[in-house]
Amino acid sequence: MTRSELWRIEKYLRNLFRLDTITVVERPKQDDSVEVHINGEFIGVIFKDEEDGETSYAFNMAILEMDLPEPPTSRT
Repeated sequence: MTRSELWRIEKYLRNLFRLDTITVVERPKQDDSVEVHINGEFIGVIFKDEEDGETSYAFNMAILEMDLPEPPTSRT
């Protein structure tokens, strides 16, 4: 992806999530995807897809079960 695309994607994500600590960085040896970080922590990958003259970007974020908070206890 071009630097212009990185900037535009970063700007879009920052506006969408109202979070200025989102950064989009190049991936070594990959030109069809970029990494997304929040406060320097990796959270996902955005892949570029060009098909039939149109360009789209797919955001892929994995959430590990061990990172989720415990559910609240039942009050029944």
